[in-house]
Amino acid sequence: MGKIAVLPEVLTNRIAAGEVVERPASIVKELLENALDAGAGAVGIELRQGGCGAIRVTDDGEGMEAADVPLAFSRFATSKIASFEDIYRIRSFGFRGEALPSIAAVSRVTLITRRRDRPTGTRLIVEAGQILEVTDCGCPAGTSILVENIFDPVPVRKKFLKRESTELAACLETITRVALPHRHVRVGVQANGRSVMSLPATEGDRERLGLLLGEEAAGHLLPFSGFRETAALSGFCSRPAWTRSDGKQIFCYVNGRFVRDPLLQHAVMTAYRRLIEARRYPACILYLDVPPEEVDVNVHPAKAEVRFRQPREIYALIVEGLVAALSGSPAVPSAPPADLAREPLYQARIEEAMKRYTVSSGRSKRLFAGLPAVPAVRPGRDAGPPAPPATAGPSPEAAIRFTEGTYLGQVLSTYLVFAHPAGILLMDQHAAHERVLFERLRTSGAAGKVVTQQLLLPEVISLRAGEFQLALSLQTLWDELGFTIEPFGDTSIAVKAVPALVPNLDPRQTVRDLLSELSELPATAGLQEQRDGFHAVLACQGAVKAHQELTEAEVGALCRELDAISFPSTCPHGRPTYVLIDERDLKRMFRRT
Repeated sequence: MGKIAVLPEVLTNRIAAGEVVERPASIVKELLENALDAGAGAVGIELRQGGCGAIRVTDDGEGMEAADVPLAFSRFATSKIASFEDIYRIRSFGFRGEALPSIAAVSRVTLITRRRDRPTGTRLIVEAGQILEVTDCGCPAGTSILVENIFDPVPVRKKFLKRESTELAACLETITRVALPHRHVRVGVQANGRSVMSLPATEGDRERLGLLLGEEAAGHLLPFSGFRETAALSGFCSRPAWTRSDGKQIFCYVNGRFVRDPLLQHAVMTAYRRLIEARRYPACILYLDVPPEEVDVNVHPAKAEVRFRQPREIYALIVEGLVAALSGSPAVPSAPPADLAREPLYQARIEEAMKRYTVSSGRSKRLFAGLPAVPAVRPGRDAGPPAPPATAGPSPEAAIRFTEGTYLGQVLSTYLVFAHPAGILLMDQHAAHERVLFERLRTSGAAGKVVTQQLLLPEVISLRAGEFQLALSLQTLWDELGFTIEPFGDTSIAVKAVPALVPNLDPRQTVRDLLSELSELPATAGLQEQRDGFHAVLACQGAVKAHQELTEAEVGALCRELDAISFPSTCPHGRPTYVLIDERDLKRMFRRT
């Protein structure tokens, strides 16, 4: 008897659901997009236990015919396309007929719907992919979908969920992304019976941005636009002085669909090159409209990425539009600015983006012909000479004592150079000071001796709805770290005190970075791991920066503090604080062996 067997349909449905339903926010996304496809003017969303307990989405859209309701939960049943060619004419969010069957395969779903021209509606209950009940009922026009017992059929998936506050924040972030370009649709969100987002319809895009991203963020945005052949670009970008520690404020939309496309994000960062610090990200809301036949939306299970027929043209359009807005000059519709187009680094970044685009697409997946080939780098030739061998961190033989070295000076106002008995020691001043501050914060926190500095005037910070809910759930942790934070309005907080151990702290940037750090921690993260994550962000904010001149006295104090701590070889984020080039390395570099 052979080993290969056809899997039962129930099992295949649960496996396939893993590509569409990753967490509660995935369910919210699919149901909200279905409501928009149905022409809803108002959408209500109810979340219980951050979406882990139950999710209900109610809309006033066109509703469904009674005969279509059971079919909606059959895999690959859809009203959007009838042939393969229709995929390249699609403008709706859904078209594959996977969302509802995938959700129903891992939960219990109750759907109630009625068309406006029908006297009665239809009620359907499906659990673990099996339809249990289909009956007539009285209900308002539109559709209401209740999802309960989420991941009960696949309990192992529950172990990968994060804490309730984090999942709630993820749901609100998803709602923000989907609702942002649809300013004519009202959206209301309740969590455990309490309103957490009330979004009215607005006349202009900037009003919508202020409601969803906060008035502070909206106040730093500049409009931009551009045209190139059949592609139209518009949106808003932040001034270079306003940045974040992550790319969550970059929103890219292609024909109204939110995507996390690497080509678009790379183009945004290229426009900001030399304008913002390393590892900082701008805010950018980018709307790109192209004919449906010029873009393939069927390349990702969750439709999170797309492929363009002419990626170079799209890349250049985005860069030129953003550069024009940031420089205060009008956009040039036909080509990038002449000086930018001739710049070697600009051309290099285009080639880098095209290479990544080809790799992520895969040559076998390139449905659009005619993309220019990117020459491969020949190892040992075009790649340039190999990096000189060096030892990062302490040598296996003995721990480094920094005070034993003779300070020679700074290189590029960033790296400290020492003549050390073990060789030449190069120290990253920011990483080294970051480790010192991190250990100092941990020690003071463990001893319960955190000193706070009262602010003369409270800093009021406007947050997105998800960030606001996350900030409120961390009140105990804020107090332990030396922050005094209180709610101030619907989605704003007031910072009244900060830790005194961290000099020159920017409350706005620090609080945003702390919230970003915590949102990435897993649900299993304990309180100490949360504290360490916060301490790492605070240390990074307070440490001396690159290109900052240090006196010999300051360098000496830094070396003494490094000698006094247990783990001086890396910063809290894992980067080396120093590199040691010993005698063997020097001989090898000069070919003396």
